[in-house]
Amino acid sequence: MVRKYFGTDGIRGRANGVITPELALKVGQATGVVFRRAGQDRHRVVIGKDTRLSGYMIETALIAGFTSVGMDVLQLGPMPTPAVAMLTRSMRADLGVMISASHNPFDDNGIKLFGPAGYKLSDKVEHQIEALIDSDMTAKLAKSTELGRAKRIDGVHDRYIEFAKRTLPRNLSLEGLRVVIDCAHGAAYRVAPEALWELGADVISIGVEPDGFNINRDCGSTAPDALCRKVRELRADIGIALDGDADRVVIVDEQGQLIDGDQLLAVIAGSWREDGRLAKPGIVATVMSNLGLERYLESLKLSLVRMPVGDRYVLEHMREHGYNVGGEPSGHIILSDYTTTGDGFIAALQVLAVVKKQDKPASKVCHRFAPLPQVLKNVRYRSGKPLENSKVRSAIEDAEQRLDGHGRLVVRPSGTEPVIRIMGEGDDKELVEEVVDGIVDALTDHAA
Repeated sequence: MVRKYFGTDGIRGRANGVITPELALKVGQATGVVFRRAGQDRHRVVIGKDTRLSGYMIETALIAGFTSVGMDVLQLGPMPTPAVAMLTRSMRADLGVMISASHNPFDDNGIKLFGPAGYKLSDKVEHQIEALIDSDMTAKLAKSTELGRAKRIDGVHDRYIEFAKRTLPRNLSLEGLRVVIDCAHGAAYRVAPEALWELGADVISIGVEPDGFNINRDCGSTAPDALCRKVRELRADIGIALDGDADRVVIVDEQGQLIDGDQLLAVIAGSWREDGRLAKPGIVATVMSNLGLERYLESLKLSLVRMPVGDRYVLEHMREHGYNVGGEPSGHIILSDYTTTGDGFIAALQVLAVVKKQDKPASKVCHRFAPLPQVLKNVRYRSGKPLENSKVRSAIEDAEQRLDGHGRLVVRPSGTEPVIRIMGEGDDKELVEEVVDGIVDALTDHAA
């Protein structure tokens, strides 16, 4: 069944274009109706947001929607997405909402929804909500005496800071580490620097002056050049870059070199294996994780389970099969011993703990394997299903045969735009480029 509003991570689009006050109002009403519990007098929803200008508009419309169907609203203010998921559980809310477009520019925004256990919603529940959004909700509105209330609550930042600190051993101190933290002018601009300081680190903060427009602009995990420069300039021991809603992270070592999500997964998996903390002898990632990670894990007698692109698929497999470490090359790391969704800051703390424990430079600790050459290309198309074209299928089959045993190939349609994404990797970069270009040519001929 085709979904009209929900994508791979909630509802997302241009503020006042796709994400309008009218849509937010209907999302609040529809989701509130779905999550009202029979026999319960009061229902509550917690709402967090990042620092985009449009967050005020969307939050107000959501509040109107939720209160109109009898749900009380607790406004958290700017908070990381994983903090909202945690507080949904901790505060026994029926529902959690995060207003954010993650790593997108400021003029986009989105609505992410969490159930009472702090997990993102299933496809089935999202279909229920979509059906209600497009229906007449008049009969489902609350009586005048049963309307919800809304209030802004204080102290939630401290709750998340304490939660984050408790993911580390009690006697661990970050004293002696000079850490640069880039919060992308986003949701973690208050909590992340304060938590690091309380753990004993010498903290230099950048990307902590949000103005409603500058979230993710030339900063954060998707634009880490500023962090690399600052780490080298200040001779820091390590740098941390979060994205706009702090569910992703990349690390920069003391030399200013970037460490992506695959390397972070290798660091955490290796450390947790040594400590006997891995629930299963392996981790869960996506088809986009580098083959170098897979080979590194094999050297530790650990497996790498690959899922389709999207953290929800990683988490679903982790929950179903009992894994407690998973993630994506983008730095979306899920550590299910602590969180129900990706948490960039918690992942960064785990890496800092390994750096401190081994008492070695981050460059020695965090570069666990040499990534295989990887080529990524996109081909835009106008209509139809290009991957069903006979010439395209033939080009893909030929590429797979040529790479057999020496690399990997992933060809997939984008989930957000009319684009086919081609990723090839292998020991021989020239061969990888040849096979990827062959598929690009076939797709281009088809699209012409």
